[in-house]
Amino acid sequence: MPHTQSGYTLRTHRLLSALAGRGVVVDAVTRLGYPVLVGIPWGADVQELDGVRYRRSLTARPGPDLPARLQQQTDMMAESARALRPRVLHCTTNYTNALMTEALARGLGLPWVYEVRGLLEETWAAGRPDHDAARASERFLALRAQETRMMGLADHVVTLSGVMRDALVGRGIPAERITVLPNAVAERFFEREPDPAAARGELGLPAEGFWVGSVSSLVDYEGFDTLLRAVARLRAEGEDVRALLVGSGAAEPGLRALAAELGISSAVVFTGRVSAYQAVSYHRALDVFCVPRRDTEVCRSVTPLKPIEAMAAGTPVLLSDLPPLRELADAGPGGAPRGELFRPEDAEDLARGLGRLRAAEDRARLSRAAREFARTRTWSANAEVLENLYARLASEAAKSVRNDVSEH
Repeated sequence: MPHTQSGYTLRTHRLLSALAGRGVVVDAVTRLGYPVLVGIPWGADVQELDGVRYRRSLTARPGPDLPARLQQQTDMMAESARALRPRVLHCTTNYTNALMTEALARGLGLPWVYEVRGLLEETWAAGRPDHDAARASERFLALRAQETRMMGLADHVVTLSGVMRDALVGRGIPAERITVLPNAVAERFFEREPDPAAARGELGLPAEGFWVGSVSSLVDYEGFDTLLRAVARLRAEGEDVRALLVGSGAAEPGLRALAAELGISSAVVFTGRVSAYQAVSYHRALDVFCVPRRDTEVCRSVTPLKPIEAMAAGTPVLLSDLPPLRELADAGPGGAPRGELFRPEDAEDLARGLGRLRAAEDRARLSRAAREFARTRTWSANAEVLENLYARLASEAAKSVRNDVSEH
C-alpha cells in the first residue's frame, strides 16, 4: 500500500493497522525495487499510512538473478532489524519471502511466523491451459516442496481457514503450530443498513433491476463467464437481471466479448479498478453478491476476502459449492445458513439460485444471518489473536535463550 490494492495488500494493511491500533509497533518491508517495478519511480524510502510504516527496499543496482536479489533484500532487512530490534518476524506467502525471513530469524535469534495465504503451486497451475499436466509438472512439485519446507521451518504458521489448516496438516505441519486467522472486515461495512437501490443511485447506476455481481480481480478461475451465462438465461426468460463486475484483470477482455456474444452488453457494467473505500459502496449496490469460482484445486483450498465484506455490508451471497466457500455459507446444525450454494461452472444451477433470491424475504433472511456472522470476523479481533501469538513466541524465544545461557 498505497500503490497496489489487492486481496493480499488489503489483508496486510488491515491486519497491521489493527495491530497498530492496539499499540503494537509494526514495520512492513516491501519487496526489492517496489514501487519502481510497478511504474512509480517516486516516493519516500519510508511511508506511513494508518499507523503502519512501509519500508521500501530500493537499490540503484538490483542483483542479476533471484538469489542475488534475495541476498540484497535480506541484507537491507538485517540492517533495519538491528536498528529496530523487533521481537518477532512475520512474512506472508510465498516461499521467497519465507527464505529471507528464515535467514534473518536464524541470524538474529528471533522467532518467525509464516502466513500461508494461498497455495502457490495451485495458483500457478490454475492459470495454465492444461491444469492436470501443470499439476504433474516438475515446476509444480518443486514449488509445493519448497512451500512445505518453509512451513516446516517456521516457528508458527498462520492461515486463512479450517479448510486450509487441514490441507497443511495433510502436508505434515503439526496442527498445534497452525493458527487460523480468517479474512475479516473493517467496521465501516456495518455503518449502514442494506438498501441496494439507494446505493446504486449514489453511484449513478439505475435503481431499477435485479443487480448481481462481484467485487474482485477478473481472472479466469473466478468463473465470471458462468455468471454472465446465468444472467443471459434469466434475461431470456424476461427477468430484468443486470450484472455488475467491479475490478480488473486478465479475464476482462474475454468477459466483455462474452457479454457481447450473449447479447447482454447493455445489462453488464464493468467499472475497472476502484479504491478500497469505493468498493464498500459497490458491495452495498448489489442485490446478490456472486462467487462463481471454478472447481480447481486452488479454489477448493483458498478462501477469498470479498464474500466476507459482502456479508458485512448485508448483501446476500451466492457461492460455488467448494469447501472453503461452503465453510462460509454453512452455519452448521441448527444455525441459519449464511449463504446459498450452487454447482461450480453450472450456469443453469446458478440461474436457479439467482431466481430463488429474487424473493425479498429470502434475501433478507440471508442478509441477517450473514451480517451477524461477519460481526465476529473483524480485523481488531484478528489483531488480538495475532498479538497474543507474537507475545507467546517472543516469550518462548527469550526463555530458550536464558536456558542456553544457563547451560553454558
